[in-house]
Amino acid sequence: MNAAEDTLAYQDLSPDDILSSVESLGFRCDGRLLTLNSYENRVYRVGIEGGAPVVPKFYRPGRWSDAAIQEEHDFTLELATEEIPVAAPFDRDGGTLHHRGAFRFAVYPCFGGRAPELDDLQLLRQLGRFVARIHLCGQRASFQHRPHLSIHHYGERSRAYLLDAGFIPEDIRPAYESVCEAALDRVERCYERAGDPRELRLHGDFHPGNVLVLDEILHIVDFDDTCTGPAVQDLWMFLSGDRREQTPQLAELLAGYTEFREFDGAELNLIEALRTLRIMHYAAWLARRWEDPAFQVAFPWFGGRRYWDEHVLALREQIALMDEEPLRWATPRA
Repeated sequence: MNAAEDTLAYQDLSPDDILSSVESLGFRCDGRLLTLNSYENRVYRVGIEGGAPVVPKFYRPGRWSDAAIQEEHDFTLELATEEIPVAAPFDRDGGTLHHRGAFRFAVYPCFGGRAPELDDLQLLRQLGRFVARIHLCGQRASFQHRPHLSIHHYGERSRAYLLDAGFIPEDIRPAYESVCEAALDRVERCYERAGDPRELRLHGDFHPGNVLVLDEILHIVDFDDTCTGPAVQDLWMFLSGDRREQTPQLAELLAGYTEFREFDGAELNLIEALRTLRIMHYAAWLARRWEDPAFQVAFPWFGGRRYWDEHVLALREQIALMDEEPLRWATPRA
């Protein structure tokens, strides 16, 4: 299946396909079907007769190998055995990854809740504890089939794809090439200042949208982008606002984190570098999925001149931020 076919594959996924796939694993669907917010994959809430609803997730064809998906599942199951509140797939018919026609899918329990509020410092400390516990498991073994969060994979490859695919207007192209070169140079400097940070298995895309809070109960969801990288990758996306606002947020996250695991303060040099790589990767992700009708509806602003002007400006702002001193954190006294 080529890239265009990968992108359009979901046109062949009907409601009957979804329900019959779930029922093939022994669940009895009651006919209720709700599409959940997901663009990379297709995710639904399905009602179950006499029981709690479940969440089937249909993986985008061509994106991950079966082995890479299985590593995602195995990692979440490992975390669940440690009583970390993650959404792990059901094991049915002797496995967690299932095939139905052209699609691969897994079925998860359904959790309700809202995204955490980033001004809730007590909640940030709790999140820090959970991230540390995830990382304690993450450092026990290594991924063999999942991606590595690297300058090449997220930065250089993204730049090359956008330039080769012709998404950038010709009159903006020189500015884009120049700002990318400068930005990646600063990213490399940030990594040099960080020394040689230890890398481990991560959630990889840990942001407020992947945490569900219901009363006092918290669940961590969507390990689809789990990867190998530095610990700070699972922390920085919970920092918001300017430096003055981020400093106490960071303090609470790390106060919780260091209750369970040591944190290398040198990794703070990577925060703006990782943000820069994410900005570049996000633009390439949109471009790679642009033939998918769902993307054109959800991101109608992508690809126009204004988008690329703002993208270049965002990278220039990141260059300035990477030239500044990193956030400071007072290491707790023993």
